Amino acid sequence: MIRLIKLVILSGMAICLSGCSSGELPKDTEDGKNAYTQITQEQARTMMEADDSHMIVDVRRPEEYAEGHIPGAINIPNETIGTEQPEELPDLNQILLVYCRSGNRSKQAAQKLFDIGYTNVYEFGGINTWTGEIVAETETDAEQEENTMRLSIGKTEVPATWEDNPSVDALKALLPLTVKMSMYGGFEQVGPIGQSLVREDEEITTKPGDIVLYAGDEIVVFYGSNTWAYTKLGHIDLSVQELTDLLGNGDVVLTIAE
Repeated sequence: MIRLIKLVILSGMAICLSGCSSGELPKDTEDGKNAYTQITQEQARTMMEADDSHMIVDVRRPEEYAEGHIPGAINIPNETIGTEQPEELPDLNQILLVYCRSGNRSKQAAQKLFDIGYTNVYEFGGINTWTGEIVAETETDAEQEENTMRLSIGKTEVPATWEDNPSVDALKALLPLTVKMSMYGGFEQVGPIGQSLVREDEEITTKPGDIVLYAGDEIVVFYGSNTWAYTKLGHIDLSVQELTDLLGNGDVVLTIAE
């Protein structure tokens, strides 16, 4: 009888050990949150109706956002989101409702935001299937006048947003301007303007697409990032890959015209 009892006990222990080694995670580990939450657009619409200080985040390019976006959405392009907290989103516990055009970039951006430390990130796909209201940005005549500078890299005209500062005003006075650029450091193109401009240098960490004035007499266009004392002139509204294709394969010629 004693031998039979020992056999039953040993069999039970073997079954327990077998279950523990099956590779299945404990339920609390399986349910541990390690990513953003994906929701339907109907769920997103319901959440937008709540008065809970949520933020709608459009992660498309600025020109896409301008053509039409969900009312109240702010624009933080996916390619600008890195490992640091975007200054537009100071509250890590705020509810973030993230979308793009078709749902690809929004998934990338939502995961990056979650990895930064945001605790309530919800991704709901693309505006191309959104059945709710969409609004477009409009510019006043004065704003349109301010954005008349056209920028070309080689033969390719690129969308650019210019700063409103004395350096840009001084740059406009030189137009049309052609600058022969040279690759430097694997992250920028730099070229001489031919004369010094007024400058308001401050130490900044640039992002891909940034256009800056260096030492008062050189223009720098970034397809990577660097930290130095610059005067910000503007930003090229293209993806990192598009910027690398244009700027990362040899010296280029930059043309700025009205």
